[in-house]
Amino acid sequence: QVHVVESGGGSVLFGGSLRLSCVISGLTWSEPCMGWYRQAPGKGDEFVSSIDSTGTDVRYANSVKGRFTISQDYAKNTLYLKMESLKPEDTAMYYCVVEAGCPVLGVGTRGQGTQVTVSS
Repeated sequence: QVHVVESGGGSVLFGGSLRLSCVISGLTWSEPCMGWYRQAPGKGDEFVSSIDSTGTDVRYANSVKGRFTISQDYAKNTLYLKMESLKPEDTAMYYCVVEAGCPVLGVGTRGQGTQVTVSS
């Protein structure tokens, strides 16, 4: 059974940076796809970024393109999301999502989330 644990969230000022981490265990799929979704208060799930197992299929939401960078460390079974130039509208609970294939639709295994709060 796939299990994910997110960490790295926090409170930062406008323009600040954070790096989210997601430790993944129990993967048995041959070509998993991993990504990040976020949910702001009163809003629905929003795709942020995803990456396939080879690292060649990398996707970003337009709202974060150029500011966020997704990466993975196979040796540590960890997915990362480096977030720079953060804006108040980035404030949300961020979830790591793992699915059997790409694209990541947000319906796969996710953790408890990590809160990111950006103040102006």
